[in-house]
Amino acid sequence: MLRLAVTGAGGFVGWHVRVLLHALGWPAPTVISRTDLADPAVVAQKVAGVDRVLHLAGVNRGEPADVAAGNVQLAAQLANGLRACAEPPAKVVYANSVQAGNGTLYGDAKATAAAILGASGVPLDDLLLPNLYGEHGRPWYNSAVATFCRVLAEGGQPEVHGDREMDLVHVTDAAARLAGVPEGGSWDPAMPALRIGVRALADQLAAYAGTYRTGEIPPLRDRHDVRLFNTYRSHCFPAHYPLALPTRADARGALVETVKTHGGTGQTFSSTTRPGITRGEHFHLAKVERFVVLRGTAEISLRRIGDTEVVRFPVSGDEPVVIDMPTMWAHNLTNTGTDELLTLFWTNELFDPERPDTWPEPVDVEHRMPAGVQ
Repeated sequence: MLRLAVTGAGGFVGWHVRVLLHALGWPAPTVISRTDLADPAVVAQKVAGVDRVLHLAGVNRGEPADVAAGNVQLAAQLANGLRACAEPPAKVVYANSVQAGNGTLYGDAKATAAAILGASGVPLDDLLLPNLYGEHGRPWYNSAVATFCRVLAEGGQPEVHGDREMDLVHVTDAAARLAGVPEGGSWDPAMPALRIGVRALADQLAAYAGTYRTGEIPPLRDRHDVRLFNTYRSHCFPAHYPLALPTRADARGALVETVKTHGGTGQTFSSTTRPGITRGEHFHLAKVERFVVLRGTAEISLRRIGDTEVVRFPVSGDEPVVIDMPTMWAHNLTNTGTDELLTLFWTNELFDPERPDTWPEPVDVEHRMPAGVQ
């Protein structure tokens, strides 16, 4: 495992880097805030002897001149700290853009920033990133995917102003590449891209939203389908839950349709839980997981990795509902009743003991991954 220092730790890419490192049990990266960047001595102290400095801080939106100046300034500040360091880091990895040097103020500023870092005397890995998407991206800032997902989650329809093809890479794959995490889980540092048009993307996400409105699972035929769906779900949580499940009852008993899928793999299992016992206490990076309590009463609790707020859902088998676990949220289920609890679980993939995508993490805990700052 590598020792890392990170600028932009509180941003979209920075949060996903820290979640991945946290899952793997790597040391928490040293956070270099924007206040730190203004003082070369502080930067020098924080980067001394680390294996990689990930330069993720940047300005993506705003007045073009301000965006350009901001990206150049951040790189210059980091370079000043690198030159002042008595024990320089082994490498700087720059989260650059495929737009670098494209003639726009933003693209030329990103290219200039790379040149400044390259002249610092520390080896530079200038990583040209395409469009990144993933859970908890900021709409109207990080990507069109985040914007479309938020609009759909709020009941609107995405507007497409000009169609074009683009390459989309999931942010966890980019995080693995930036941090030097080898392939071996639900991530891929080779950063496989999805080539898709803007209108086709909007249509695909709108189809997900329409299918999922009643709790049905849309077609999840490959890893990008799963990750796009998880990205959409991140904008639905927690406001859209629980999802009610109609119960059909007659003299023979009752019937509840718990999972309806439109394509892809899946696995269903059930468990009993004794009174007062808690199950779960983990999170997933990519797996879709559904809880449905069929008998007894319980509380389902969730906490986003790096946050402190806990979201709690009281549920009962008398009125079955769906709670789908968002990725990168620790979750558990506690039997709050006096009788045995019966719960149905569904996941979108067959369990693989070599790659379980289940990372231990208590929901209620004092020591958590620090929130980080930009």
